[in-house]
Amino acid sequence: MTDLKPPVGPDAGTPAVSVCLQVLTLRADFLRASHGRRYATPGIHLQARKRAEGEPQGIRVGYTCSKKVGNAVARNRAKRRLREVARLVLPEYGRDGWDYVLVGRKDVTATLPFDTLVTDLKRALRKVHP
Repeated sequence: MTDLKPPVGPDAGTPAVSVCLQVLTLRADFLRASHGRRYATPGIHLQARKRAEGEPQGIRVGYTCSKKVGNAVARNRAKRRLREVARLVLPEYGRDGWDYVLVGRKDVTATLPFDTLVTDLKRALRKVHP
């Protein structure tokens, strides 16, 4: 049995994930976001809306890819990539109290270089939040 030692170093006390992203699952939430602000980049289409005062706080995100993206394998690959991009970018660039929906693009989201997807989401968030 090995002894577990606490982490040592400058970020020993910081958690691995600073912001927990909540996932949108209800169709009504996706529809409300679709009527909010939108911005399209070559790799991602972003839909965003600010929630009302009475609604829960935090960053909520949803992912969707239509059948135009491709077969089930292509859609799942695109959604996996969207989830990872959101996990990396939204805690830093997203805003508390907002819903974001990331929509996969046909023939692009699954094949575009990952760094380009990250840049696309950052650019879209800058445009959505003036």
